[in-house]
Amino acid sequence: MLSERMLTAVVRQCTKQYLRLEPTDDARVPAPVPGQRYMLYMHVPFCERLCPYCSFNRFPFSEKRAVPYFENLRKEMMMLKDLGYDFDSLYVGGGTPTIMIDELCDTIDLAKETFSIQEVSSETNPNHLIPTYLDKLQGRVQRLSVGVQSFDDGLLKQMDRYDKYGSGAEILERISEASPYFTSLNVDMIFNFPAQTEDILISDIEKVIASGTSQTTFYPLMASPSVARSLARTVGRVDYAREKTYYEIVSELLAGGSDPLFEHGSAWTFNKRVPSVVAQAQDASAVPFLPMVPNSSRGGSPTPDQRAMIDEYVVDYEEYPAIGSGGITYLGNRLYVNTFSVNDYNAAIASGRMSLMGSTTFSKHDRMRYRFMMQLFGLRLDKRQFERDFGCTVEQGLPVEMAFMKASGAFDRDTPDELTLTAKGRYLMVVMMRQFFIGVNNLRDQARAALVGEERELVFGEGA
Repeated sequence: MLSERMLTAVVRQCTKQYLRLEPTDDARVPAPVPGQRYMLYMHVPFCERLCPYCSFNRFPFSEKRAVPYFENLRKEMMMLKDLGYDFDSLYVGGGTPTIMIDELCDTIDLAKETFSIQEVSSETNPNHLIPTYLDKLQGRVQRLSVGVQSFDDGLLKQMDRYDKYGSGAEILERISEASPYFTSLNVDMIFNFPAQTEDILISDIEKVIASGTSQTTFYPLMASPSVARSLARTVGRVDYAREKTYYEIVSELLAGGSDPLFEHGSAWTFNKRVPSVVAQAQDASAVPFLPMVPNSSRGGSPTPDQRAMIDEYVVDYEEYPAIGSGGITYLGNRLYVNTFSVNDYNAAIASGRMSLMGSTTFSKHDRMRYRFMMQLFGLRLDKRQFERDFGCTVEQGLPVEMAFMKASGAFDRDTPDELTLTAKGRYLMVVMMRQFFIGVNNLRDQARAALVGEERELVFGEGA
């Protein structure tokens, strides 16, 4: 598709320009803007096994590294309190946040005691979906996101996940058992793996539906150049030519037809639909009860318990500070990256500093593009808000972007109040976000390249 190739090239070039790290001597992130809502992102980089497709900051787990790290996470959290921050949402990413369940729970408890946090999202792996872990997470975590990637045993073996996390059948059973513990259980999947066929993809979708999960996210395979080389050695080269076909299969099977089981929460997140009152009255036993989860992009102000949380927290929270090694902060017009060295991170926190190692500054035009991409990825751009925040309409601020999207047939509704997307527009947002995240992965590669000694060997060496 010509529009997809053009969009890929443009976003690739844009991210090269503005996602370029410069060293920073800043000891702490900027103070909050009064009255603004913020989410807190917390990064736990430790994993039992390093997956070949992952660009996030991650290290092989050892208790002697992890225990002091969690202690310093809690200290860094208090630095944000001293700066005047408050948060109503916490997202814990990784790595594998549940790698030390008691340390994670202590950290979440402190966050809830310190800030006005109403909802907590955390990532995990399938081997941690066991009663002793689930009992501790229940009530502390409202949304648990499980990294499954695929239920196909062949793909799991290629990804080096089969021995560690179990077969597809075992993972499916664990998800079904874990789902009742949480307001929202999200199953993270990946499509367009080199060895993935259409039949494997369809089978994966069927298993997601059978699992009873309330939410699923189907990411396109995204690889920075360094990860692409690792992927080529392990699972094969990525073929983007078939990505659109695979995305259409996912969208049609999950959210297509006159009475779909799921609906789009973002361009690549799908929320289980709530049966209508009439349908529930006709057969209350036909579908398990789910809390109402209206999409916040449709207007109104649903409560955290009502609103479907999605993986891309950047949709609901445009600005957020990040703590932990490898965390990425976006505040105002600045993007900060924390050191990818756990040793340097611990040393920085011990000295009373945050671990900021680099930053980049966004121009007004960059920030307008970022808003355009993130809100449309979340399925609705608020034109009135755009004009209030930037002093111009979206048509005036981004004439080229608007012309391209209109010519591509991307917009369903284009009114003075809002922009919404057609099915084609949703796929173009997948392309845009895929390429943007590849750019962010390149940023991570820049930070990771500074590792030295034992840490460099752990990540890049034969043992990795």
